[in-house]
Amino acid sequence: MAGVGFALARFLRVNATQLSHITFNALVPCLVFELLLTASIGGADFWRLVLFCVLMTAMMGILAGVAAMLLRLDRPTRAGFMLVAMFSNNGNYGLPVVLFAFGEDALVFATIYFVTSAVLTYTVGVLVAGSSHQSLVQTLTRALKVPTIYGAVAAGLLVAFAVPVPTLVMRPVSLLSDATVPMMLLVLGMQLAEAGRPTTLPVVGSATVVRLFIAPVLAFAGADLVDLSGAARQAAILQASTPAAVLATILAIEYAAAPRFVTSVVVTSTLLSPVTLSLLIAWLQ
Repeated sequence: MAGVGFALARFLRVNATQLSHITFNALVPCLVFELLLTASIGGADFWRLVLFCVLMTAMMGILAGVAAMLLRLDRPTRAGFMLVAMFSNNGNYGLPVVLFAFGEDALVFATIYFVTSAVLTYTVGVLVAGSSHQSLVQTLTRALKVPTIYGAVAAGLLVAFAVPVPTLVMRPVSLLSDATVPMMLLVLGMQLAEAGRPTTLPVVGSATVVRLFIAPVLAFAGADLVDLSGAARQAAILQASTPAAVLATILAIEYAAAPRFVTSVVVTSTLLSPVTLSLLIAWLQ
């Protein structure tokens, strides 16, 4: 699917930025709205999973910020470095891997992690991406304009007050939600066509090491800290250890946070992840 996006950009000169705008403003809000509205998740580990996701995002952000300072990166590249370190591809990549590796019980917990991470991506992630070129006030103001935030709030209110959503609303929302992952992969492929050979190989390598090798170590520590066990522990650690999120590319395009660098890290970490995740799955089993 990313190859189709690559071909569109290379041979038909399709603009990735426009497709990114559509994904960012129309499709992702529907995805988050539907997931929050339809997920039937309960159990004592719910809030532990939420806390674990928040803790992992914070730890990876601090680590990436320190690494960016040591590497003396400029503001856009520093923001991009933090994006790829903080946010993993725990949706279209992580959910099926968790299902195939650990079964449906673990998938429930993986979904909790994914939804929490999606909310963090479009709140904290927007702040991080916006910091590449804007002041804190400007970034906060723009973050309040992100449609995904209002999709999450609307779904939360509907669930809290048990308000049924009519088919007239839910059917188009579901159709747009289903289009989100394919669109994100098309954008990734189109960015690949525009990226070319990465010019910051040491920085790309450093970010990949942080995402694939250091994140699992912190995930084990975080799981122990919040007292996760069984399927919840397996799902949480695996979700936190997936490669850099395709959503990071979307945010990098939207906020000019070194999109070529971010795309290079997403691609590199994705290509290497079958090796690292296979070893991790064997260990968790």
